Amino acid sequence: MKSVFSRSAAKELSNERLIRIQLAAAYRILAQMKMDDLTYTHLSARIPGSDTYFIYPFGLLFEEVTASSLLKVSLEGEILEGKESQYNRTGYVIHGSIYKKRPEISSIFHLHTIAGVAVSAMECGLLPLSQFSFHFYNRLAYHSYDSLTLDYQRQGSNLAEDLGQKKAMILRNHGTLTCGKTVHEAFLYAYFLEQACKVQCKALSSGQKVIVPPKVICEQAAKDVHDFEPDFGIRDWGALLRKLDRIDPTYMD
Repeated sequence: MKSVFSRSAAKELSNERLIRIQLAAAYRILAQMKMDDLTYTHLSARIPGSDTYFIYPFGLLFEEVTASSLLKVSLEGEILEGKESQYNRTGYVIHGSIYKKRPEISSIFHLHTIAGVAVSAMECGLLPLSQFSFHFYNRLAYHSYDSLTLDYQRQGSNLAEDLGQKKAMILRNHGTLTCGKTVHEAFLYAYFLEQACKVQCKALSSGQKVIVPPKVICEQAAKDVHDFEPDFGIRDWGALLRKLDRIDPTYMD
């Protein structure tokens, strides 16, 4: 099968099938980057214009996810297609609540990386120390820790409210969350946020005084990195899909 990065191949696929393949690829790529957390954390992709989305069955490792193994779920957490061994209430509350609030969003990534959790526990939050971090300068939301997210009415609503109209959020003492109009946009925000958190942890642990650029420069950099690529993430996403196809194309199964 041709890579889904190929336009000719993409035209041959149904919209739902293409979304399944893209999301399965995201799970596999994050596993290769060691940004997964056993069977915890989750990525999703909405069928555009609908009240349903795809997410992996709770209990799989990211490296095990395939397009056909993904569940189709309603915004209320009802399993519409697929089988699961354990109901993933926290996942469904998080993703469903954000999709309800943000109809333009089509993909959400929630991660528990060491660097992301470390920065989430820092009172200072994410600092503008690197070009990675400028993607989020004055564009990053924060959500206070409130145990496991199990309640749609209170916790889910609060989380979506704290995200507001932003596309990235630090979940205090918990991890990170990014979203986008496409899978590749949500992915690249997740990747850059992870890199920014890694740089911050390294820089602060050095014991050296860190340099923070002037606010005007940080704001200009934030604008420039967003304007640099109109379809944010597509270039890197295409390269990563080609690599994944060479290594293990079974994600498309």
